[in-house]
Formats: sequence, structure tokens, C-alpha cells
Amino acid sequence: MSGPLVTATRPRDLLIAALVAAVVANLLVRLTYGSLPSIPAAAGATLAVLGVAEALGGRALRARIERRPGTTPVPPLVAARAVLVARASSTAGAIMAGAWAGLLVHALPRSAEIAAAAGDAVAGTVGLLSALVLVGGALWLERCCRTPDDDGPGPAR
Repeated sequence: MSGPLVTATRPRDLLIAALVAAVVANLLVRLTYGSLPSIPAAAGATLAVLGVAEALGGRALRARIERRPGTTPVPPLVAARAVLVARASSTAGAIMAGAWAGLLVHALPRSAEIAAAAGDAVAGTVGLLSALVLVGGALWLERCCRTPDDDGPGPAR
């Protein structure tokens, strides 16, 4: 085998996943909106908690990779697993951001006239922002897993 097995996440891939999810979610919402229960405002907040946890974990992992005083070195398998978690989380966050955006596109224009749509617009906004926090935290974790001799946007190691 030649070349890296895992490459850095490309923003283009995340954007495509988000756009596809937005279109599919919007179509599903349009077809089923009348029969859907109202969405709790904090429904997507868990994504933000995960994003913050990944960002904090990335910060701690980075200190260990750089072998700062008072830290233990990171076994390569731990760093590789963290990269894979980061990649999966950034993709999941992009898909969820698209899904929340699909809901928002439907609910936001109706929020002034339909009370349920106003509540769903709030939930969609919280969900979208939380999903973006997850994407940001995951990309940060992935970046923190690069070894000090990595330069540029090449493969994550």
C-alpha cells in the first residue's frame, strides 16, 4: 500500500452531505409536517455538548502529542481512533446541520402565522447551531491529532 489511509476531512465533502440532508429533510417535512409532533426547543442541544467535549478532548490530546511537561505520550492507536471519531462526528454534524436547515426552510416562513411553526423554528435554530458546534469541535479534534511535523492540509496522522 502506498499513500495515507486516512486523509484530512475536506470541507467540500461536509458541505455536500449537509446539502443532501437539507433537501431530503425539507421534502420529508413538507410531506409530513401536519402529522409531526412539535419539536422541543432543546432537541438538538446534545450535538453542542458533544462538539464542546470533542474540542476539549482535542486540546488535551494536542498537549500530549506535543509532549508538553506533565503529560504522558499518546499511543498511536489512541490518536488514530480520535481522528476516526472526529471524521465521523464532523460528517454526522454536517448531516444534522442539513436536516435542521431543511426544517428551518419550511418552518421559518410560517412561524408568524402558525404557533407550532414558531416553536419548530426555535428548535431548528438551536439544532442547526448545535450541529455546527459539533462540526467545529470535530474538525478541531482532527486538527489536534496531527503530529508536530505535519505541515499543511495533507493527511491526518
